[in-house]
Amino acid sequence: MIVKFLSVYSLYKMSNLKYKKKLILTLLLFAIISPSYGKIYYSKNEAMELAFGKGAVVEMLSLFPTEAQLTQIEKLARVKMESSLYTFYVGKKGGKILGYAAIENHTVRTKPETLLVLLSPQGLVKVIHTLAFHEPPEYQPPQRWYQQLYKRELDQLSFRADIQGITGATLSTRSAINITRKVMAIYQILVKDKQH
Repeated sequence: MIVKFLSVYSLYKMSNLKYKKKLILTLLLFAIISPSYGKIYYSKNEAMELAFGKGAVVEMLSLFPTEAQLTQIEKLARVKMESSLYTFYVGKKGGKILGYAAIENHTVRTKPETLLVLLSPQGLVKVIHTLAFHEPPEYQPPQRWYQQLYKRELDQLSFRADIQGITGATLSTRSAINITRKVMAIYQILVKDKQH
């Protein structure tokens, strides 16, 4: 790719104005048809139905941690917190809490990914769904990989435990673990004792 670009550039330097225009047009066309990645799998409304099922009442729970709580969350999650506002979605049916969902956006390598992390009423991971993934598809972990994270305690969510990585998707899997740890830590510090 770089060699092709350099050869085109050297032609551009040597060519007359007529050829320069053609080369510019060719380069623009090449940029337009080069592969672009990105797939959105579910909208927010679809994600809520995916999390809690049809007919569930979904309430938004806005969380504003104090500095001390942010420090606690960072220590538990072992990740740096980017914001001091978090939103959980609480699914209910017949007045009973079905679980807590968080929609998390983050950058994997250079492009964003959006995950839905669904916790049980007790704060364990029930399911994780990819809502959007904008990196090349080969970097995306398959859905079955996420199953390793289900029903585990927070301190078990680590490659140092028995969670297996995926060659070629190291950053994606590490990112998913960090996001899941963060969601669980937020639940433990800000939600657990206040909702039951």
